[in-house]
Amino acid sequence: MATKKVEAVLTPQTPHFVGDGFRVHNFIPSVRGLSMQRMSPFIMMDYNSKFYFPPSKEPKGVGVHPHRGFETVTIAYKGKVAHHDSSGGGGIIGEGDIQWMTAASGVLHKEYHEENFSKTGGEFQMVQLWVNLPAKDKMSKPKYQAIKNSEIKRYQLENEDGEIEVIAGQYKNVGGTASTFTPINMLNAKLKSGAKTDFSFPANFNTCLLVIEGSILVNDSKVVPTDNFVLFENIGEEFFVEAKEDSVVLILSGEPIDEPIAAHGPFVMNTRAELMDAFNDFNEGKFGYLED
Repeated sequence: MATKKVEAVLTPQTPHFVGDGFRVHNFIPSVRGLSMQRMSPFIMMDYNSKFYFPPSKEPKGVGVHPHRGFETVTIAYKGKVAHHDSSGGGGIIGEGDIQWMTAASGVLHKEYHEENFSKTGGEFQMVQLWVNLPAKDKMSKPKYQAIKNSEIKRYQLENEDGEIEVIAGQYKNVGGTASTFTPINMLNAKLKSGAKTDFSFPANFNTCLLVIEGSILVNDSKVVPTDNFVLFENIGEEFFVEAKEDSVVLILSGEPIDEPIAAHGPFVMNTRAELMDAFNDFNEGKFGYLED
């Protein structure tokens, strides 16, 4: 099996705030060549690296806003978020939990720091991904997958070296918890210092990783520190990760959706005409109602 080589290692750029509750580094899309097309089906990645929020009487976050044409996936590493949407989905995303919201034909939603977390303050660390939908599914009915950490399937490494949380897709003989519209692998590798393991994905899948905690050695050649992003070439299938210290690594690999992308703000469609329809439907109240 051929090795999947590293194409680039990207450091986090200057963070910016989304609303007043999410201090994020943007990796996808970025000015450094990671376009939506290059990383499809992963069309956006915002990373709230570990950041301390002081206590607040009013929960910080993002007010009511629309989405259409894709899915949002929020992975909570530190802190808690409360979510509500106009299709009836919602709840608390606690540490280790996943929120997988399929906006599809259109929803309104809002997300804030959970009330008790806001009152006490604390470390906050999360990843939010936008996962594109194929044209045939963009106008399907919205749905919501609330995945508790205890529900995530796991692959245990030998010698108590750690575990692989299989959020979606497959790792070895373990199938993922989340349902997806296209082939996607989404894994949290939680590795003890010195642990070494391998990953294998089809050569054409767009593949990357983000070091959430610790530092790793990739393919015995590239040392990658905390908060850095690795893009792999679309050649070869297998790569290796060794933890230089106790580490947490988010690994993404997905089959590209070979269709046009027309994106503007909170809408990701296939044509400009569909974008105009999305704005018109939103303005006409067709996304439902959600109190701010």
